[in-house]
Amino acid sequence: MFEKVVIANRGEIALRVLRACKELGIRTVAVHSTVDRALKHVKLADESICIGPAPSAQSYLNVPALISAAEVSDAVAIHPGYGFLSENADFAERVEQSGFVFIGPRADTIRLMGDKVSAKDAMKKADVPCVPGSDGPIGDDDDETLRLAREIGYPVIIKAAGGGGGRGMRVVHSEAHLLNAVGLTRGEAGAAFGNSTVYMEKYLENPRHVEIQVLADTHGNAIYLGERDCSMQRRHQKVIEEAPAPGITEEQRRRIGERCAQACREIGYRGAGTFEFLYENGEFYFIEMNTRVQVEHPVTEMITGVDIVKEQILIAAGEKLSYTQDQIKLRGHAIECRINAEDPKTFMPSPGKITGLHVPGGPGIRWDSHIYNGYTVPPNYDSMIGKLISWGETRESAMARMRSALEEVIIEGIKTNAPLHKELIDDAAFAAGGTNIHYLHKKLGL
Repeated sequence: MFEKVVIANRGEIALRVLRACKELGIRTVAVHSTVDRALKHVKLADESICIGPAPSAQSYLNVPALISAAEVSDAVAIHPGYGFLSENADFAERVEQSGFVFIGPRADTIRLMGDKVSAKDAMKKADVPCVPGSDGPIGDDDDETLRLAREIGYPVIIKAAGGGGGRGMRVVHSEAHLLNAVGLTRGEAGAAFGNSTVYMEKYLENPRHVEIQVLADTHGNAIYLGERDCSMQRRHQKVIEEAPAPGITEEQRRRIGERCAQACREIGYRGAGTFEFLYENGEFYFIEMNTRVQVEHPVTEMITGVDIVKEQILIAAGEKLSYTQDQIKLRGHAIECRINAEDPKTFMPSPGKITGLHVPGGPGIRWDSHIYNGYTVPPNYDSMIGKLISWGETRESAMARMRSALEEVIIEGIKTNAPLHKELIDDAAFAAGGTNIHYLHKKLGL
């Protein structure tokens, strides 16, 4: 087992990794920017190292500083959390070349799955269902592009191969706008991602976002931990997640889960990962794979009893998976609300000092957060300050517990989106289950 791990992140995920390390008897090194000296995990870590000023590019994205932190602290491995450099293949490669263990997939796997064209090709070879599309990059032959779109059927969506987070996408409803859309998306992709490659897919009108959590070790073992529904989104950013997904049958779960696990074996995947799908009319369509731990991993942990972050660390240390597939049993239902420091109506960030805090509790309630009374939320990073998770024997029970927890939570001194979550938990369509990815967007009038 690793003696010491550098936690190359901040906020709640850094604290989550620290707790997993403590449970495994691993010493921790917290790296932080100048404005993050007061973070909870920095105070709790065995060692802490300042790696630069507030801007991410000069601290949490500063690869030489992160490598140096591992060197001077005599750490053995680096855990990237999520966001920042967690899916950066060059960083993973640099970590390994510098003699440390990257707690995540190999660099070549990150590259394979980070490019949506090569990822889709790999999934097709592994018999994972994909959205009908161009089967590769769109070329320079305009006539061929027009022919392909007619074959797929409008509307189509043009996507950047290196895109993500809802960026680098353009929906086209008619042939008259297709070529212009391809050109615009190429230009934006080149500027935003350094990769102007684009591809085309059928645009699904009312899909849900359903994803499969997987774990795979270096001994050829891979398992799936059920699915999550992440359809409640604003501007392609998830707001509420739940597991299991409403309306998914055990047979559907087994069929798609086994294909995802097999795909992991075929591409030599290592660690935790998530296969993201659009789900419409009973069919799954692969869109991308996240080669890291997800923000919403707690809902899967709540219904399976599997500590996903601890498994990540064990796998990176060369251990076999702690579970076989037949040991994974889904129990009950879990819901996660992302609590952000933002105005619940305008969504403008609301940094500042927390002057009062009451954390909800009771049966089936989990609070993953780095904030505390007196902590100042900086304006420099993502606005998420916590995750409120409820579990119940049934979906209705989980919703009732979440409703009570949202009434109990008190965060004073800043604005949060808790009022929006209260509204959504009482929303009739959400209560019925199975809302599509456009529902919240339309509800908010965006």
